[in-house]
Amino acid sequence: MQNKTEKTLRLQDYLPYRLSVAANAVSQLIARSYEEKFGLKIPEWRLLAVLADEGPLTQQMLCGRTIMDKVTVMRAARGLLRRGAIKRMPHDRDGRSHRLLLTKTGQQLYARIVPLAIKYEAQLLAGIERGDVDRFEQLLRQFEQTASVLSRA
Repeated sequence: MQNKTEKTLRLQDYLPYRLSVAANAVSQLIARSYEEKFGLKIPEWRLLAVLADEGPLTQQMLCGRTIMDKVTVMRAARGLLRRGAIKRMPHDRDGRSHRLLLTKTGQQLYARIVPLAIKYEAQLLAGIERGDVDRFEQLLRQFEQTASVLSRA
């Protein structure tokens, strides 16, 4: 018998589940488009975007920035290397490691994708007040930070 003070779990109302479903829906929408138009999978796009934003990084650093596991990052990197979108550079301080950076081809690919990415964002946010978007972004950052803290506990 359930105690009256215990909260029941209804999956459709469970916020972590709703966040996951929403994130997957958006990712699938964008993934389909990026794969059809540019031959990129989501992990490849994430690496491309992070490298365009931050410059050369090691695969370990890319794991942290993209929240993807090492195998996923390695596969995405191999795909981008084959396309000539990224290249490996020796690491200045660690001879066992290397850094990945965008090539001119990678920069051009990124530049072609950015307008589409911005368009999708605008379509997803259409009809939502700017203040609500700002608050949503703030709450997402708070969720991410709390999840990060809890994962280390």
